[in-house]
Amino acid sequence: MTSDLFDRSPSPGERLPGPLADRMRPRSLKEFVGQGHLLGEGKILRGALETGDLPSLILWGPPGSGKTTLAFLLAERIRATFVPFSAVSSGIKEIREVIARAERERANGTRTLLFIDEIHRFNKAQQDAFLPHVERGTIVLIGATTENPSFEVIAPLLSRAKVLTLQPLAEEGLVLILRRALDDHERGLGRLAIEADEEALCFIARFSSGDARTALNTLELAAQMAGREPEGSRRLTLNMAQEAGQRRALLYDKAGDEHFNLISALHKSLRGSDPDASLYWLARMLASGEDPLYLARRLVRFASEDVGNADPQALQVALAAKDAFHFLGSPEGELALAQAAAYLATAPKSNAVYMAFGEARRDVEDAPLEGVPLHLRNAPTPLMKEMGYGTEYQYPHDLPEAFAEQDYLPEGLKGRIYYHPTDRGLEVEIGRRLNEWRRRKVGIPS
Repeated sequence: MTSDLFDRSPSPGERLPGPLADRMRPRSLKEFVGQGHLLGEGKILRGALETGDLPSLILWGPPGSGKTTLAFLLAERIRATFVPFSAVSSGIKEIREVIARAERERANGTRTLLFIDEIHRFNKAQQDAFLPHVERGTIVLIGATTENPSFEVIAPLLSRAKVLTLQPLAEEGLVLILRRALDDHERGLGRLAIEADEEALCFIARFSSGDARTALNTLELAAQMAGREPEGSRRLTLNMAQEAGQRRALLYDKAGDEHFNLISALHKSLRGSDPDASLYWLARMLASGEDPLYLARRLVRFASEDVGNADPQALQVALAAKDAFHFLGSPEGELALAQAAAYLATAPKSNAVYMAFGEARRDVEDAPLEGVPLHLRNAPTPLMKEMGYGTEYQYPHDLPEAFAEQDYLPEGLKGRIYYHPTDRGLEVEIGRRLNEWRRRKVGIPS
């Protein structure tokens, strides 16, 4: 049994309220498109529905993948009262009211499926409030989120609910949804008798990035542009679909999971010496609204971390790209970021300095902190000279090849080697020099 909100659909003679995407929500699991990995034969949700034993769930997926619709259809299938609950506009008071209602329903033999949209917006105390009621079975909780539940949902709630990942809808699935909307006389656009070119529907599907809501909203706008042919029919062309789309919908959240997925892809493409993939991920993040200066900072960091002394010029290129963007702004300055990304991707790679600095920091944290050796200390006063400051220091410029065979580390770390140059780029020459100098120091291997 469901709440009054979903008890009836408007009859064909009534004016259809709301946008097309809302009107075309599937009314049964048979109409539901996608998520075969959850609803297919032998899959987790299919089994739960066949037994009627539905656990609490966290539905994690991108916008328009069917989280809300799936929760409603699951409630219908197990004959539970469907109670939608918004994490944006509800608090502890509303939670108590919902639980009280669920307890009354349960006493009458009816289960309550509580659907929480955007559950990641609830704070810890609000999420905690559901725990005892999920534990006792007062409610079947289904939370929907576009954010990674590992970071946004408290661990006790995660342990009591099954996390299911929904995938963006495939292009063929979106085309099927669009065709249904064009053919449906009751809820869709069927009464307009629109003939849609296949390339127009495929464009809308690709443009929507797996989001059924975006696809249907775009179709509805394009349908308004479809003019009548001489014989009286309407035709939806590719140009109309492109005009309706204007700007592609890109799944992105600057502070969320997709942000970190994309910057990881960019960094790994640079490290993997693939300029084509690097430029794609850079363009994708810029198109999604990422702060270009954040990307500039990442390029500067990459120049030191992954190119290092194999090509010291890489750091200068990255810094120049940052300055160029400051000077030019968007969109002109984005080309400088692209130039830097292509340079970094094709530069020889070395993380030797990155690794060496990490080892040096570990010794600072873990090894005894000895004083600076006397010969490395300056002696600006007579007392300091008497104490031996600067004694036996060798000034390299006074020596052949400007090299002094003396130690510079504390006594307890004498002979410690952090920096191991690679055999790539300029580090080949750096390594040759270091090997020679280390051989000339007593007790230090090459």
